[in-house]
Amino acid sequence: MLKKLFSGLFGSGDETPKNAPAAESVEYKGYQIISEPADQSGQCRVSGWIRKPGADGEMLEHRFERSDLVPGREACDQLMVSKAQRYIDQVGDEMFKLRS
Repeated sequence: MLKKLFSGLFGSGDETPKNAPAAESVEYKGYQIISEPADQSGQCRVSGWIRKPGADGEMLEHRFERSDLVPGREACDQLMVSKAQRYIDQVGDEMFKLRS
């Protein structure tokens, strides 16, 4: 009984978010934005990838995770793209250095 109570309060380890299939990439200033929302209790959490081809041909990528929850996939994809575009404008290629 206590296990059920604590898992309800703090979440159980069995409820890892499941990622939806990735959406088609959106091109923005040489970057590719790919929405891949995580399903959390029937809502979509804004997450995905920002990718850009590097000078050496290697694909640079940055995992883009936000805490926003949206009730539908289409709205989540749109929010992901707009937030990723703003992030690209603010941070640019520095995002790839932050993960090194």
